[in-house]
Amino acid sequence: MNNSVIEEDLEAILGTSLPWQELSGRTVLITGANGLIPSYMVDTCMALNRRPLLDSPVHVLVLVRNEAAARSRFARYQNNPHLEFLVQDVCEPVSWPGRVDFIIHAASQASPKYYNADPVGTLSANVMGTLNLLKLAVEKQVESMLFLSSGEIYGQVPDAFIPTKEEDWGHVNPMSVRSCYAESKRMAETMCVCWHHQYGVPVKVVRPYHTYGPGMKLDDGRVFADFVGNILNRQDIAMTSEGTAIRAFCYLADATAGFFTILLNGVNGEAYNIGNPEGAVSISELASTLVSLFPEYGLKVVRSAPSGQYVPSKIDKNIPDITRAMKLGWRPSTGITAGFSRTIRSYSANYRKEGTI
Repeated sequence: MNNSVIEEDLEAILGTSLPWQELSGRTVLITGANGLIPSYMVDTCMALNRRPLLDSPVHVLVLVRNEAAARSRFARYQNNPHLEFLVQDVCEPVSWPGRVDFIIHAASQASPKYYNADPVGTLSANVMGTLNLLKLAVEKQVESMLFLSSGEIYGQVPDAFIPTKEEDWGHVNPMSVRSCYAESKRMAETMCVCWHHQYGVPVKVVRPYHTYGPGMKLDDGRVFADFVGNILNRQDIAMTSEGTAIRAFCYLADATAGFFTILLNGVNGEAYNIGNPEGAVSISELASTLVSLFPEYGLKVVRSAPSGQYVPSKIDKNIPDITRAMKLGWRPSTGITAGFSRTIRSYSANYRKEGTI
């Protein structure tokens, strides 16, 4: 990974006008920390400790199933006393002898490749994992808890409700295996609201929209990850559909700033869309844009037959209304061209296009 891109991102995130001091001397538990989004949240907390923004360091407790992968991802913090590992499945009761002041629950199988291969595991992390973290929040009397849901909970939304507000709803078929993700995220959101209502848990819900950036797994199964992998390997982008579905893509650093905005400034018991409506393009347009970034590679977009490995989404258009989050002072600023250029650059300096990335 090209750490200069990550460091620039962290500077931008920490430059956001937020009450970072609230994390001073606190312990933040982050689940699923090997994932794209939570790993950047770990990096942000650790970066806080290298800057004069806190009176006392923030202690980060990362809950992961794969310890080896976590130690590799966070190797730069080796022997740092402010990063600690809790190795377990989030579906098992979470026990920790020390204090926990903030919880960020991001453990989830978000890749479509799991929806067909492991639907039970997909829904379990969202339902049982959320139950265990809410119980821990009650036990530890946390100051704030953030649950990472998904923009997929809206399902197929009528055109009249696009861009989609937090109170709008579409159709999700509960008898589709692919619904293991969206329906379990919906249930987890309801659990958060109920624990807030009955036990006073200060939980907020964020609904990320198609977040991409440095560190995403190129075998993730989502088309934008496949496209980045194609560019890095100088391969033509293979389209297995007409690519007419429209998605709103949000760069990771923008999204991370949004998540911390909700954690620290959000209203308890509320949900917030975190995405970039200005980054809404069709899958076909995205493929063409990425190919155009590197004309010297001579790549093109080609058609190929579907592999049948993944269950395709039935959602035609997925664009958020972010007014609620913007009222808290957050706004994404990275467009698709800049964001994907930074993403590709982050994997290797060998892929840098002079004068562009």
